[in-house]
Amino acid sequence: MNFTKKNIKILMLLIVFTIGVLVCFQNLDVVGNCFRYVFGMISPFILGGCLAFVLNIPMSFFERKLFVKDNKFTRKAKRPLSLILAIVVILAVVTGVVVIVVPKLSDTLAQVVYTAQRSIPKLKVFVNQYVNDDQINEILNQYSNFDANKLFNMLIDFFRSDVTTNFLGSTVGVVRGIVNSVVNVAIGFVFAIYILLAKETLSRQISKALKAIFNKKAYDYIIKVSELSYTTFANFITGQCLEAVILGTLFVVSMSIFRMPYALLVGVLIGFTALIPFIGAFLGFVISALLILMVSPITVVYFAILFLVIQQIEGNLIYPHVVGGSVGLPSIWVLVALTVGGNIMGIVGILLFIPLSSVCYALFCQWANKRLEKKEQQEKVIEE
Repeated sequence: MNFTKKNIKILMLLIVFTIGVLVCFQNLDVVGNCFRYVFGMISPFILGGCLAFVLNIPMSFFERKLFVKDNKFTRKAKRPLSLILAIVVILAVVTGVVVIVVPKLSDTLAQVVYTAQRSIPKLKVFVNQYVNDDQINEILNQYSNFDANKLFNMLIDFFRSDVTTNFLGSTVGVVRGIVNSVVNVAIGFVFAIYILLAKETLSRQISKALKAIFNKKAYDYIIKVSELSYTTFANFITGQCLEAVILGTLFVVSMSIFRMPYALLVGVLIGFTALIPFIGAFLGFVISALLILMVSPITVVYFAILFLVIQQIEGNLIYPHVVGGSVGLPSIWVLVALTVGGNIMGIVGILLFIPLSSVCYALFCQWANKRLEKKEQQEKVIEE
């Protein structure tokens, strides 16, 4: 190896990097605390970037469809008006879901408690006849005389006791965490608005900085990956939202035709949970089945059959055309992304890893195709 100035510089960088990695492995606790501290500081801005990305999709749609004329007023007003419309639409959807779902869920929970209270004496009679277990009888005797006033008095005694000292201290910590979360969301929301109102200026500044840092080949590759990532994530979000609306509408219409209870509630609930790929609709089904069970147990069987039929129609006919190639990821890799993302980051990981895996898959396919083309050209040259 020739010890030129460039090689010595590379060698020194490798030595420093190796020492840094070893120090980090020996002080994982410190590194973890530093990472959490830094992430806590920048988390509002990460949240703001995510909000800006989501809001940009309906905002760009309104800009294209509602402000077609090119005049002085349109050029100045289309961005703020489109942003306001996007925020109003998203808030209206979320508010509508909360207004429709939450009251019904609370009523159903109260009905579950009432039904359980009525069922305990019957269960006690059954146990006495067929089981005759003293321990089970003792448990049932405790709950068969369930009284809400007794429970309320127990809670009052708990809050008056000395045991609550530590509990109240932890409550203060919970309140502090809630306040911090609200502040972070507010900062992220303001940051998202700034990004959207000046996204062209920010894009030019970032492009200028990248050109100054990287050579032309690296710059072109970064821009290419960025455009591919934006297109993939935007198509994924748009496709999932449209798919959720179609699925929810199918449930509302079909359940109304068959006169099943909670048609609108179930449609909204399944449509909202269907935003989570693959498992979302089944999660909505479980909650909806519990709601229907409180009204008519036999209807749950019909609802399960209806769910399977709609899932088959949606999976084989609607989903391939609505979402289809928007993500561009084969089913086996979607399953891998779903599993890995869910284990690492939960629901957020599921939503993030599917389009992210699609980007990596597209880049890998492009790289593999270029390598194959180069090998074919080399083989032709050798044959000649």
